[in-house]
Amino acid sequence: MKKTLLLSIITVVTLSSSAALAANTLNGCEIKKQKLTEQIEYAKKHNNSHQIAGLETALSQVETYCTPESLYQESQEKVSEKEQKVKEREAELVEAKAKGDIKKIAKRERKLAEAQAELHEAQTELTANKKFVK
Repeated sequence: MKKTLLLSIITVVTLSSSAALAANTLNGCEIKKQKLTEQIEYAKKHNNSHQIAGLETALSQVETYCTPESLYQESQEKVSEKEQKVKEREAELVEAKAKGDIKKIAKRERKLAEAQAELHEAQTELTANKKFVK
């Protein structure tokens, strides 16, 4: 069961990340702009003026400050955070195993699998952003 859950999570993350990378030849900043533009269009269709204003501000910030280098740095920081989270989850699992509580062990294994999947996704993002850094 544990292995099935872990494999399922990793498969979903890998497929979604791979599909996103294959479909997009845009760099990370261009992708951010595209997503914000799509959200602005959606907000306009639904006459949500507050959301439009916020999204337009965000788009302006991306256009002004987003660079491949800044995205790469953010990705590196995200990977470091996710690695730390995996270490914490591993320690929690060891502690649960020491106590012998089967329910807690299962819960900690699930949380560890989720943290590992998040780490894998962050590493995939880092690899994608690295292509655009000169």
